[in-house]
Amino acid sequence: MERGETGTYDVTIAGGERVRAFIPDALPPNPPLQFGPDLQGLLEDAVLAIGRLDGAATRLPDTHFFLYSYIRKEAVLSSQIEGTQSSLSDLLLFEVDEAPGALIDDVVEVSSYVAALDHGLTRIRGGFPISNRLIRKIHEVLLAKGRGSTKDPGQFRRSQNWIGGTRPGNAAFVPPPHHRVPDCMAELERFVHAQSEGLSELVRAGLTHLQFETIHPFLDGNGRVGRLLITLMLCSAGVLREPLLYLSLYFKQNRDAYYELLDRVRRTGDWEAWLAFFLEGVRQTADEAVATEQRLSDTFSTHHSEIQQQGRRAGSGLRVHEALKGRPILTLQDVCQITGLSFPTASSAMKLLVDLNIVSELTGKKRGRIYSYTRHLAILSEGTEPL
Repeated sequence: MERGETGTYDVTIAGGERVRAFIPDALPPNPPLQFGPDLQGLLEDAVLAIGRLDGAATRLPDTHFFLYSYIRKEAVLSSQIEGTQSSLSDLLLFEVDEAPGALIDDVVEVSSYVAALDHGLTRIRGGFPISNRLIRKIHEVLLAKGRGSTKDPGQFRRSQNWIGGTRPGNAAFVPPPHHRVPDCMAELERFVHAQSEGLSELVRAGLTHLQFETIHPFLDGNGRVGRLLITLMLCSAGVLREPLLYLSLYFKQNRDAYYELLDRVRRTGDWEAWLAFFLEGVRQTADEAVATEQRLSDTFSTHHSEIQQQGRRAGSGLRVHEALKGRPILTLQDVCQITGLSFPTASSAMKLLVDLNIVSELTGKKRGRIYSYTRHLAILSEGTEPL
């Protein structure tokens, strides 16, 4: 449905030239959303897919195993959209203090994304609501290190920004002037908390994400915070018990459609077209996460059986395997710390897993060796190839 432009323009001076900065109307859309059969069907499919994903999480013997690596996959993907070239292996190596060949600034940015997500989830689980205060804190953690640390971490911007182009005058889109950002974000916070419109939490998350991207309240990191906001809203609302839904891969694979739909909503008010795209992404992403969980569970089960058949060495081998399920790249020192095994026992057990082609050694060195759970990492890394 086309409603016309979904905001007004404020002519302002930026970079020494006059530009038309877009100020979005407050949510919800007006006239109200039209849920025809197609859009309603997409919503129902997305809700069912979320339910399957939430159910899959309860079947995991230890959700932490899946979450540890899955959150890191999301961090890599979300950061790649912003231009980093880090892989999942780079991040996991960085976390064991080794990242050979990686662009260290890129890996630091990805690591900071993990920290920002962890902070947001911890606060939400402690009863803290989705709010501008929390969003600013997440932004502060996200930009605490690396290239964004000079871009006012934790503060709404105090100057004009723009999207696309080399300057405000030839930009593809100019968000609200900085003095309008606090009011725009206050309106968005009110919408996040409102319950009177009868909107599903998935729809509310989809609308909030687009509105946040339109306001672009920070000097840097808007895309990453905007994508985090989807998962945090669904966890806060109880739609997801665990943070297992991330749309970054879907947005990465459909970049042109994503940006075109953001622009279409601003120009024509076609929120329904955006929601159709968003809900299809939720369905696809949830189904893919369930399939990934099943493939990992099958892999773990197969390797458990292979190790179990190895006689006296099976006990320590299974303990090392258990550690690698949680963290697919480890040093022997890590293994000793996680399992409580002595260094010689851990070394012998790891050699067993290498001999069984379950694990590979990455360094080729005699000291300071690093081991990778090959199949586990391969499954998780699908789709994370740098752009």
